[in-house]
Amino acid sequence: MNFILIAVIVLGAIGIIAALVLYVCSKRFAVYEDPRIAQVNELLPGANCGGCGFAGCGGMADALVKGADAGSIDGLNCPVGGQEVMSRVADLLGMAIANGEPKVAVVRCNGSCEHRPRISEYNGLRTCAAMNTCGAGETGCGFGCLGCGDCVSACQFGAININPETLLPEVDDEKCTACGACAKACPRGIIELRKKGIKNRRVYVSCVNKDKGAVSMKACKVSCIGCGKCVKECKFEAITLGQNLSYIDADKCRLCRKCVEACPTHAIRAVNFPIPKTVEPATSTESKTETA
Repeated sequence: MNFILIAVIVLGAIGIIAALVLYVCSKRFAVYEDPRIAQVNELLPGANCGGCGFAGCGGMADALVKGADAGSIDGLNCPVGGQEVMSRVADLLGMAIANGEPKVAVVRCNGSCEHRPRISEYNGLRTCAAMNTCGAGETGCGFGCLGCGDCVSACQFGAININPETLLPEVDDEKCTACGACAKACPRGIIELRKKGIKNRRVYVSCVNKDKGAVSMKACKVSCIGCGKCVKECKFEAITLGQNLSYIDADKCRLCRKCVEACPTHAIRAVNFPIPKTVEPATSTESKTETA
């Protein structure tokens, strides 16, 4: 009986000591979490898409609170929630934010089947990443879209799909949140996040081919050949030429579209502009003066 009592006392003592040690450790090594992080996280959309540059909304919330403590949250943006969500976050943190211009994903490849014919057949794993690893793909262009739809699979919002006729990705401006998932999924970097522009209008070079003109034209009839005509035509210095490829700076572009007219291969696209009205020729009078 004494042995049982001693065992109970010993076990009880060990339990009390262990509880005291755990209590001291919990106080000593406790990690404080700012309650504002949870409040900000509730305001975020919870998509966890990574478009903000962090692994998820929790990382974004932590960065916003730390930025507020440092005095600025400029540069931090939730592409899914947009300006509305960021305004609510700024109000919660007592900060002011600059109005960020909305962006949209842009596919910088215009090489449809018509302009960029297939010269081989790929029978491997049907993903852009796998096809790109194997080589140039099924066309002669080693820079253009592979058409397997990795960008479609990466988009959580159903904002991008493959056109069955052109085999090129098409972005729905209304659904696109500019999270950047499609751009990260593209192994050739043909998808870019650009400003939506005034009235959703934008002008950009729909090509990323860096080969010399003669080589790129053999692979695709609508590729940029680096001729520089668009650079000379632009009066706002919005276009630069490097590595045989033109690029339009959305911040400097004034949407005059003169570069579109100057491009000999039609590699520059103007999106959401009104179709110019055709001028009908004046009809001649049918009445004729009769001579006697």
